[in-house]
Amino acid sequence: MTQFLALLVAAACTAIALAQPRSDWSQWRGAQRDGLSRLTIPAAWPATLKKRWEVAVGLGHSSPVVSGSRVVLHSRQGDREIVRALDLTTGQEIWRNDYPAPYAVNPAASGHGPGPKSTPAVTDGRVFTLGISGILSAIDVTTGKLLWRHAGPQAPPEFGTAMSPIVEDTMVIVHRGANDKGTLVAYDVATGKQRWEWAGDGPAYASPIVSAVDGVRQLITQSENAVIGVEVATGKLLWQVPFKTNFDQNSITPVVVRDLVIYSGLEGGTAALRIGRNGAAWTARQVWRNEQVSMYMSSPVISGETLYGLSHRNRGQFFAMELAAGKTLWTTPGREGENASLMVAGPLLLLSTTNAELIVARADAAKFDEVKRYTVAGSAVWAHPAIAGTAILVKDVDKLICWDV
Repeated sequence: MTQFLALLVAAACTAIALAQPRSDWSQWRGAQRDGLSRLTIPAAWPATLKKRWEVAVGLGHSSPVVSGSRVVLHSRQGDREIVRALDLTTGQEIWRNDYPAPYAVNPAASGHGPGPKSTPAVTDGRVFTLGISGILSAIDVTTGKLLWRHAGPQAPPEFGTAMSPIVEDTMVIVHRGANDKGTLVAYDVATGKQRWEWAGDGPAYASPIVSAVDGVRQLITQSENAVIGVEVATGKLLWQVPFKTNFDQNSITPVVVRDLVIYSGLEGGTAALRIGRNGAAWTARQVWRNEQVSMYMSSPVISGETLYGLSHRNRGQFFAMELAAGKTLWTTPGREGENASLMVAGPLLLLSTTNAELIVARADAAKFDEVKRYTVAGSAVWAHPAIAGTAILVKDVDKLICWDV
């Protein structure tokens, strides 16, 4: 009996550990790419946030990431892309690594500038960046020394590369190509040598997430024309479901809860797939669809059994949706901005809008329950903030700002 209780306690502790976000905001949307944070929440939210530092860093929608006491950012100045490390406490530059990266902006995307748009990933002393033209770099996070670099594909996506690299099992994985032709490629993190590739649909603008479904670790993402699941170990396509939006703008990172994959796109509604397998064959079956809300570029988060997101309709509406059945629980009136980055901090939602506002709200399935609203930048904010302890790092058009809560 004692041994049985010990096993139960160990299992419970493991489950709690898996549900908790890791400390470093080390990649796109945090350590697990799901928007969960370890923000140190104040007992009472102040009237204004304290600015720790502000640094001019150049253009781009790439989000900052945190590795220990360092902030890493990928940006552009002129015809060069710059990767730099800054001290989290002071904002002082520790190192920079820059390289030529000329890029002609598609006129239809001129408002978004020449990038970069992809967020770095930091793991085991290396930082991996993906430039707007698809240049993939591995850099020593301590010294800034280049470890290896691969040139971009001949034809990047129409509006530039936006998917953020993901590191799994000593591999860094990126989606290359455009115009219905692309490859998911896995490179060895130490050498840069190719480990596998899946030649199929071209990349859209979504960043993948990795999750174990039925005991198999899968890379799940939205490509130009589908939602796909690929085995991480081998690059084998396990399943795919057609999903196409206007201008191939599948942009959000899917949310995975147990065997449920939730996805959305421009005027494409929001839907959930149940992933399973029958013998060797994998299945992806739609279990619900909601046409009331569509997510364009804003990836959702989960708190409890509720999905929270920003629909692009009515100039930006926050919403809550029942996870099990896809029922809309509430929406805000609108005009919240073209895009928002959503994060979870304990019982709270942190909502960073393109209008340069940071909204603190309670994660309430019954209503939108706003606590505070702060102005956190002097220009539009498209990059996803990063969180480290009491610090919130915000990248606007050309500056990186560190706020203390």
